[in-house]
Amino acid sequence: MKKSILILMLLSISTVTFGQEKNKKMSFEVDGVCEMCKARIEKAALNVSGVKYAVWDIASHELSLIVDERKTNAMQIKSAMAEVGHDTKELKATQEAYESVHPCCRYRELDSNHNKKH
Repeated sequence: MKKSILILMLLSISTVTFGQEKNKKMSFEVDGVCEMCKARIEKAALNVSGVKYAVWDIASHELSLIVDERKTNAMQIKSAMAEVGHDTKELKATQEAYESVHPCCRYRELDSNHNKKH
């Protein structure tokens, strides 16, 4: 009886261990307009512990990631985006963080002359 219980416990522990994948692909939209935004967004994402790969597409505004989901999650990465001045659907950058980006990167001001270059 003791052996049966021990075997069942070991099987359930191994199932739980293998149930959570180490690397997970995810993507979400991040506002920005140019190559400077791209560099800032990717750097901020890669500075989050657990992010292994980050590429932001200028045209689609899509941030594609590979993360270790044991170390981070989407909200932590979105918080990092907001801290460097970039909005996501769930989190908006503070006005102070937004104003810290270069004038040509100010995506909220769509009618400004700076953004007509992009």
